[in-house]
Amino acid sequence: MTEHSIPDEGRQPRAARPAAPADARGAHARARKARDTPGAPAFPAQAQSRTGDPAAGPCDEHSQPTGHSAQQPDPHRPRPVPEGPPAPPDTDPLAGHHGDRDLHDGAPPGAPGGEERRTGQPRPPGSGPAAMRRDGDRLRFVGAATRRIARGIDLDEIVMGLCRATVPTFSDAILVYLRDPLPVGEERPSGALILRLRRTDRLRSIEEGADDPDTESGGVPALQVQNELVSTAELCEVRPGGALAEVLRGVRPVFADTPAARAALPELLGDGRTVPGGRRTILAPLRGRRRVIGAAVFLRRPDRPAFENDDLLVAAQLATHSALGIDKAVLYGREAYIADELQRTMLPETLPRPTGVRLASRYLPAAETARVGGDWYDAIPLPGSRVALVVGDVMGHSMTSAAIMGQLRTTAQTLAGLDLPPQEVLHHLDEQAQRLGSDRMATCLYAVYDPVAHRITIANAGHPPPVLLHLGGRAEVLRVPPGAPIGVGGVDFEAVELDAPAGATLLLYTDGLVESRLRDVWTGIEQLRERLAATAQLTGPDHPPPLEALCDDVLDMLGPGDRDDDIALLAARFDGIAPSDVAYWYLEPEDATPSRARRLARSALERWGLQELNDSVELLVSEVVTNAVRYASRPVTLRLLRTDVLRCEVGDDVPQLPRLRQARATDEGGRGLYLVNRMARRWGATRLSTGKVVWFELNHS
Repeated sequence: MTEHSIPDEGRQPRAARPAAPADARGAHARARKARDTPGAPAFPAQAQSRTGDPAAGPCDEHSQPTGHSAQQPDPHRPRPVPEGPPAPPDTDPLAGHHGDRDLHDGAPPGAPGGEERRTGQPRPPGSGPAAMRRDGDRLRFVGAATRRIARGIDLDEIVMGLCRATVPTFSDAILVYLRDPLPVGEERPSGALILRLRRTDRLRSIEEGADDPDTESGGVPALQVQNELVSTAELCEVRPGGALAEVLRGVRPVFADTPAARAALPELLGDGRTVPGGRRTILAPLRGRRRVIGAAVFLRRPDRPAFENDDLLVAAQLATHSALGIDKAVLYGREAYIADELQRTMLPETLPRPTGVRLASRYLPAAETARVGGDWYDAIPLPGSRVALVVGDVMGHSMTSAAIMGQLRTTAQTLAGLDLPPQEVLHHLDEQAQRLGSDRMATCLYAVYDPVAHRITIANAGHPPPVLLHLGGRAEVLRVPPGAPIGVGGVDFEAVELDAPAGATLLLYTDGLVESRLRDVWTGIEQLRERLAATAQLTGPDHPPPLEALCDDVLDMLGPGDRDDDIALLAARFDGIAPSDVAYWYLEPEDATPSRARRLARSALERWGLQELNDSVELLVSEVVTNAVRYASRPVTLRLLRTDVLRCEVGDDVPQLPRLRQARATDEGGRGLYLVNRMARRWGATRLSTGKVVWFELNHS
């Protein structure tokens, strides 16, 4: 809009219009002079002169300029014209501090608030254009600061958001004290109320007071004391009934010059430490949903205008939003901890070390906000040095999915202990899922590896097929029957038996590794196969890649948009047991069988060069075989395996498992297992579908 001169004929009488200067530019200059008067409040214009951001600090995108931009008016807007000379400093009874001429900028002499331009009525005190600008600046600052605080999701982010939003726009330094420990939800804290200094933010000049140009003004010593305070006062025990307890109970922020704050601040900061007095310090309690959880101290330097009464409202808003955000962060942290613990207990803590196979695993949640899921993996040692490899995926990413996964994993472990075939294990898992509910769906792949026969038996229930990486570097997707997911009911599962050559690596995984919004499952499986083949080429045809590095390399194939689901990964390297390291016999259940078993064991040990174990092995084999022959009705099996340990296995057709007991002095038997327990490195008994196996292990050089 362009200003036009008005003819004298159209002007109003002088008495009917408000007073205005003859020169608008001169009036604008006088208005700038009034705003630049020393001692005038500078919030947030003075802070903008340091940071350029009147709302949320140096890097807040919601800030709006108020300093220099106010001095460069938009040519398309009418230029505001002050309505009179500035009022004297002592004409405003509500001024935040002496010398505040900007509160009533434009008020004519003799009137505290001036007159309205249109009505001519007296303006209320403190309602001039400058006061309105400051109120608008405060509202914009509070809005931007609360948005910045609300963006935080954990405790550190929220506290940092409070500090970054207030320094240097609202204060030159801030101290944030939080309760230690912080109560969670409805939890009622016990013990003394202890506040711990969680975070401090301050201007550089507070740390480097000696380099401040105002060193000789007398304000820097207080700032240097503040620097010492920030670095040393970390804990404060609130005395019941003390001054600090009363201020915290009152919830409202207070200036440092109030009687309550004068007694509370030394208790909070520590004896011998001071802060800027008067209205340059605000103590604001932080109250959450149920109770006070801390306190914040806002500080201004002596060379900056003091806080005003309206700044108490700003501090109250900041404290309230921060306290509610901290409550939210504490609850979120507790839920995340529960989720992590639940997921950790649902997965194996450590993988077993069965004979003839090496194992490695990985688990990745779907996202940071979905810490639990239904994916699981497991490795279960079986009789005969075999091992069961299991991987499964329950639908969903919730506590319910994790709980169902835990029940299915426990069921699979129990069924594996019965030495059932893989297809029978999946059948019983299907029945268990139906008992848990009609909508409990899951996929599962169950495989049993025999290191002696170098064979693997696999049954599938709707799970992605495994990938086998051969020693020469060739990777193939195994052809296994897909099957129906667990929980459908009324379906039959089929098992296939495949070769498992020594040096090969079997990779079991969930669909989160190969399927995402950007690719279908078969595209992902092909990419996985190519990735395994490329990794194997790096180590050469005669050396398989290390398992741990192989798992990490497989996970590196995931792109930024490929993490739509949690991922479970289980890798098994088949070392196998050479036929020359295995001795196997069938023994008839006769009285002479124990002596024959001793002779066979002795010959096998001499062939392997383990003569030092002759006495121990003969004694233990005699005791275990005698117990088997005593109750068996079919031939007894005896097997010796030489790996890093010597393992002996005795099988019979009696399902009852032996139990270790203390024999009495008058008993003729009952001491065989006691000898095994004392002399063997490890021992155990496992029930089979056709009976049981009792085994023990001995160390050899």
